[in-house]
Amino acid sequence: MVLIAAAVCTKAGKTIISRQFVEMTKARIEGLLAAFPKLMSSGKQHTFVETESVRYVYQPLEKVYMLLITTKASNILEDLETLRLFARVIPEYCSSMDELEIAENAFNLIFAFDEIVALGYRESVNLPQIRTFVEMDSHEEKVYQAVRMTQEREAKNKMREKAKELQRQRMEANKKPGLKNPGSGFSNTGYGSGSFKSNSTVGASVDFTPEPIRPSYTPVLKTSNSGAGAMKLGGKSRDVDSFVDQLKEEGENIVSTPLAAPGTKSVSVAPQIMNTEPVHLRQEERLNVRVSRDGGLQHFELHGLVTLHISDEQWGRIRVQLENRDTRGIQLQTHPNVDKELFRNRGQIGLKVPSKPFPLNTDVGVLKWRLQAQDETALPFSINCWPSENGEGGCDVNIEYELEQVDLELTDVQINIPLPIGCSPVVSECDGQYTHEPRRNALTWSLPVVDASTKSGSMEFSAASSTPSDFFPLHVSFASKTSYAKIKVIEVLLVEDESPVKHSVETVFFTDNYEVV
Repeated sequence: MVLIAAAVCTKAGKTIISRQFVEMTKARIEGLLAAFPKLMSSGKQHTFVETESVRYVYQPLEKVYMLLITTKASNILEDLETLRLFARVIPEYCSSMDELEIAENAFNLIFAFDEIVALGYRESVNLPQIRTFVEMDSHEEKVYQAVRMTQEREAKNKMREKAKELQRQRMEANKKPGLKNPGSGFSNTGYGSGSFKSNSTVGASVDFTPEPIRPSYTPVLKTSNSGAGAMKLGGKSRDVDSFVDQLKEEGENIVSTPLAAPGTKSVSVAPQIMNTEPVHLRQEERLNVRVSRDGGLQHFELHGLVTLHISDEQWGRIRVQLENRDTRGIQLQTHPNVDKELFRNRGQIGLKVPSKPFPLNTDVGVLKWRLQAQDETALPFSINCWPSENGEGGCDVNIEYELEQVDLELTDVQINIPLPIGCSPVVSECDGQYTHEPRRNALTWSLPVVDASTKSGSMEFSAASSTPSDFFPLHVSFASKTSYAKIKVIEVLLVEDESPVKHSVETVFFTDNYEVV
């Protein structure tokens, strides 16, 4: 088929949005759209209308029409199938089928249209894939945003602590006779004779510039150990409480965690970033898996990368000792500047020219690996989804998971199950938690931790007006601080005397794409 354009228009013929897929003048497209309402016969149900040059294929959706303009040589069955997919996309992004709602979500709809058709030809995609492509979720963006938010919070905390210190100095000076203006050297605008209030604008009253922020620090605010001074979330009698309220109003995630001293509480601001040493190594593994719903591994690919970051030049000339306990035949590859003989014989990562240091303040990839497998035993985590028709026009669905590699500890496990449009599932049994998202037509099964003690679990639900194929493909995501490849950093040594160097290691194993189709 050759699809000329796709449009959403009102029953009166007004075009709300339109997307053109082939080279054609704007005037020509507008003429074709303007001619559509005149070609429709009142009182009759049509699915298509033909003219001498084009074919109009349309479907009514409450107050609007989903319209496709194709060539007359296109296959009408393929046209109708494509039209149904377009019609399913609109409720995905619009809560109601009215002109205002569709106009507000025009960009998302056009992006989705572009995923369905390219250069006039239908792409082989389904609704969950379109949703994933349009979301454009980026792991790197999330990490950047987390670091930036942590930096901003730490700057606020530093300014607040400085303001509290000035307040204490002022109160102590007021107790000593003969001393005036104890806050000399700082502007006392906004301090007056009253006590300090946490909602004052600290930046306008204190000449204080925060130091450069390291993203590895998680701010923790502590209160007095006494009962009267213990912090209460939502309280307004203390400046700390007001500060917490302010953060909560800004949408920050504030949690209370117990400290060692009884009665003491602290405020931790998520996300937590690990502390790093001047020599820091990050071991990252990304997993891509596609499994058939009837069993069988269609695709398995693991990519690993070790990056080295040195922030102090005195530790530039080092070697990294690795331990490799892999038995699956992982393909290893070192950076071209790394001494391959040293790595092959001693399992160490060092430069070919030992007198040269590693680059400073730069993430340097020193080792990467790749693993492809065709056997299901390579899966770290397996899903078995078993939908069956219940004789009432719907399906009963049983889903179970199994941790295949029991030495792994998976966190934040999310299993996304697609649902038919307008379906409200009834969950009868669930290990963990579940969330129904009507806007996305999905049921999300969440498991905080999956390890050797919780290596299996199940979920059962029923869905009306559904068929077994409606619940595929399933998308799985998880993260882990354990390496899948059994490659581990043992120690870091100086080149000169092979003395150990203090270092930090960050290991992360996560899914790039894990689906059951």
